[in-house]
Amino acid sequence: MIRVLVVDDHPVVRGGLVGWLAAQEDLDVVGEAGDGLEALAQVAALSPDVVLMDLRMPRMDGVTAIERLAAAHPAVRVLVLTTYDTDADIVRAVAAGATGYLLKDAPLPQLADAVRAAARGETVLAPPVAARLVSQLRAPTVEAPTARELEVLAGVARGLTNAEIGRELFIGEATVKTHLLRVFAKLGVDDRTRAVMVAVERGLLPGPGAR
Repeated sequence: MIRVLVVDDHPVVRGGLVGWLAAQEDLDVVGEAGDGLEALAQVAALSPDVVLMDLRMPRMDGVTAIERLAAAHPAVRVLVLTTYDTDADIVRAVAAGATGYLLKDAPLPQLADAVRAAARGETVLAPPVAARLVSQLRAPTVEAPTARELEVLAGVARGLTNAEIGRELFIGEATVKTHLLRVFAKLGVDDRTRAVMVAVERGLLPGPGAR
């Protein structure tokens, strides 16, 4: 028997999953939880083989719970079941240690098969999720801006001119322009304002309200 814990903050969804999985002869639903914190406690108490984990939940989200489970209970397999299929959600969950990633529109028989596969240690990915991961892996690697280039761009973000940036960093104005051109190329932009916006969006520079 495969011992399963179901984690979802919506009682109706959770109840439906529990009912379907419990009807399978080889699956034993040993417990359920409504958020990540409760999931951690239930795993410690019940020792499931597979945890079916939602991502967006109160108190503690699925990714944080997956990270903690991977550290404290590495033998437990976590299968994400969510409505979210954005690149960021997928990458965060897989990087945290999820064995698989399914979407909630998956047919119930497929879900049961995925639980069995996860228990065997196999990676289970919904087709759209697999396609996103493959496209990310095939995407060309973009060179990151250097520390000096980001210093120059930080000066731009503060409203300094090239000459002022050069004086502050003890470099020539022509060198400032060279650094900016390289940053533009790496960020895929063609002007100073857009360069700052993209750098902030990617977390390379602090936002306007950051300290």
